[in-house]
Amino acid sequence: MNIRRPISTATLAGVSVLGLLALSACSPSGGARTEDGKLRVTASFYPMEFLARQIGGKHVEVTDLTKPGVEPHDLELSPKQTAQLGESGAVVYLKGLQPAVDDAVEQSGAKHVADAAALTSLEAHGTEVDGHHHTTGDNHSHSESEGGKDPHIWLDPVKYAEVAKGVNKTLAKADPGHKADYQKNTDALVKKLDGLNTEFKDGLKKRSSDTFLTTHAAFGYLAERYGLTEEAISGLDPESEPSAKRIKDLHTLAKEHHVSTVFFETIANPATAKALAGDLHLKTDVLDPLEGINAKSRGTDYFGVQRANLAALQKALGSK
Repeated sequence: MNIRRPISTATLAGVSVLGLLALSACSPSGGARTEDGKLRVTASFYPMEFLARQIGGKHVEVTDLTKPGVEPHDLELSPKQTAQLGESGAVVYLKGLQPAVDDAVEQSGAKHVADAAALTSLEAHGTEVDGHHHTTGDNHSHSESEGGKDPHIWLDPVKYAEVAKGVNKTLAKADPGHKADYQKNTDALVKKLDGLNTEFKDGLKKRSSDTFLTTHAAFGYLAERYGLTEEAISGLDPESEPSAKRIKDLHTLAKEHHVSTVFFETIANPATAKALAGDLHLKTDVLDPLEGINAKSRGTDYFGVQRANLAALQKALGSK
């Protein structure tokens, strides 16, 4: 004879928790959070990852699509990475820098997306080569966003702070429960970026030259912010080879503007910069476009590397 026992509340609680778990597993936002409730954020490359981590703090788990030491412009995404974008609680990227990421974000249907290119104003920078504005053949779009605009906004601390404020809004929308913390973290970051801007302004005030030579035109915003002139060997594309005329022009420029140093960077190939420096009997040094941090970086994070950049510029421009 079966005796019906009353179902204990503990059992019921267990059943409803299971039911909830089953529900969340099949709901589309299931992948938006980690098991311990953190917001999953996918960032396209280091400067975006840095913002997401600084602003998100302990409430986020950030995945960077570009591994350290990889040239971001060349990034190809695996199907797994593309799927991950769609499941992210938030995406932080810079449209116009990495075509593979732009396409994947568009296809992903991700709901909370911060596009750094839309959070500050972009301008056209580049190098006049052979009498016309320099682009790099069929693939020039890879380092110039819409309409030949320069995407390297993170190298200007003021523009980077504007982007930070926009990323804050996106994280707050994706995770309203931690809005106050995101705001507090953003305020602290913006204050540090303001401080860095002041360091650059003061550090570059008194100098004997305004012109610096670099491998690729990543420093247009930085140059503009502090009244410098950037002359790039190969325009916005770090991999393109300069023409014979461009090399000749650079010889003239270096003499006229008392250029002491040719800068190369940590990720792109330094061969052209070193050859040019040899021809002109100039020094070489590193100016880091901060597209990724690796073992060769002169600093462990954005601020460390930017301070190393400032010191290198001061030395090259004869700052007093």
